[in-house]
Amino acid sequence: MKKKYLLIYFLIISSLSFSQNIIGKWDFKSILHESTKNGQNLKSISEGDAIEITENGDFHYEIREENLIAHGTWTLKGNYLSLNYNLPKDTIRNYKITIDKTSLILNENGINFSFEKATLKSTTPKSGISLTSIFRGMLGIISLLAVAFLFSKNRQNINWKLVIKGLAIQMLFAILILKVPFISTGFEFVGKIFAKTISFTQDGTMFLFRSFETGVIESPLANFAIMILPTVIFFSALTSLFYYWGVLPKIVYGFAWIMKRTMKISGPESVAAAGNIFLGQTEAPLLVKPYLNKMTMSEMLCLMTGGMATIAGGVLAAYIGFLGGADPIQQIIFAKHLLAASVMSAPAAIVAVKILLPEEEAYEEKLEITKTDIGSNALEAISQGTTDGLKLAVNVGAMLLVFIALISMANYILLKIGDWTTLNNWITENTRYTELSFNMILGYVGAPIAWLIGICKEDMFLVGQLLGEKTVLNEFVAYVSLGEMKAAGEFFEEKSIIMATYILCGFANLASIGIQIGGIGALAPKRRSDLSQLGILALIGGTLASLFTAVIVGVLI
Repeated sequence: MKKKYLLIYFLIISSLSFSQNIIGKWDFKSILHESTKNGQNLKSISEGDAIEITENGDFHYEIREENLIAHGTWTLKGNYLSLNYNLPKDTIRNYKITIDKTSLILNENGINFSFEKATLKSTTPKSGISLTSIFRGMLGIISLLAVAFLFSKNRQNINWKLVIKGLAIQMLFAILILKVPFISTGFEFVGKIFAKTISFTQDGTMFLFRSFETGVIESPLANFAIMILPTVIFFSALTSLFYYWGVLPKIVYGFAWIMKRTMKISGPESVAAAGNIFLGQTEAPLLVKPYLNKMTMSEMLCLMTGGMATIAGGVLAAYIGFLGGADPIQQIIFAKHLLAASVMSAPAAIVAVKILLPEEEAYEEKLEITKTDIGSNALEAISQGTTDGLKLAVNVGAMLLVFIALISMANYILLKIGDWTTLNNWITENTRYTELSFNMILGYVGAPIAWLIGICKEDMFLVGQLLGEKTVLNEFVAYVSLGEMKAAGEFFEEKSIIMATYILCGFANLASIGIQIGGIGALAPKRRSDLSQLGILALIGGTLASLFTAVIVGVLI
């Protein structure tokens, strides 16, 4: 029976997938006889000539120099597209489709009409607050609350007043950051600081790796390891320096005070939640080290979930590099959203935890940040931060090497299985994918979740794949994929890119469970069994927190 339902689900999603793959705007590339690879077009094509295929079942195309304008309706059966013309005259024409992510070929009677996917800028409809976005947001929040309730360990004692407060704080943060001009400008200013700091990192990188002859980094060296990973080291050193100067502890205390006063949670979990906004999942617990052995199970889960729901300053700089590339304006835009994501996910993590494991025990009320030994002076703090950043950068590079190699191996095995079973042919004709692959499986598993939280159906497979990569592998792999998808213009809506940025902004993956058990367990060995017991629940909570944040942002942008 389960197999039957899975087959029905797969067929429904597949039929949606292939039709959605052709939806959008496609620029004319050539009109040639299929026996002619290179030659003169059968019709004169100019820039701007395109066909637009809508999800409502309509199509429209123009070839200006030929004074040809056509429109009508379309239907899809297998890999054949039928265009039912209303203009220039009533007729039906059938085309065999060959399609991939960026190209489309319609073949009719030996003539190939070739198209390229239009850039994101030309295909993206403007998004904004609407009744539809509000409805989708409400559906997303209710769905996520239902998932959290389903996994709750104590449903009778859930404090729904605290949950509502936490969601309200999230919404308030989102409105302030995205819609209130002076707050939004402030975050953009911080984003500019991050973008500028990345340029400072590049100065140091240039000194180490530039050619003596040309004075620039030669193209073979202009790669991920040289251009991105050094930002992790530099930002780790800066974080250590700001902590030594007392700047970071004051900011953390401010956020902790706000959450404690508004959500009525304990002092240690307030500090841990605020610390996770700026520090990594193994550094933030140092702020509450004296309380670790006395923490309740709910407080410990809050500490772990907060670590999985947010990111550290060092890796944030790397994410900016993935998404913004070398464009300073794009870097500022994504820096703003990444900062907003980390801030908003802190109360979201508390909301998830207080549904998954409501507080039943007495807890510590005192709000205090433990002093951490990071050196006796500024230079020692920089040195220690640099060493920690180097370890992190090497770890990131090693993880990417291994996980991307594993994906490649899995895709190769699945490709061969698809060939042996002829499944690849069916996939090519009936889905948006060309072969059986790990990415395809993740896309299908994650697509319903992506749609529920407000992603348009044209992009739900892409975002579903990213969510799967983040959870099964890690967020670094997923951000690399997001950057590649963005550069290739694969998304139908720019809103999907922004929401994906928020979804991926956290350490919620299977490997983080081991990292937290090892890192926090080293600080409180007596709690190691509790950490192991709470690991999967923390992963669920961290994922839900990022999704809550993405839903709220999706309503507003």
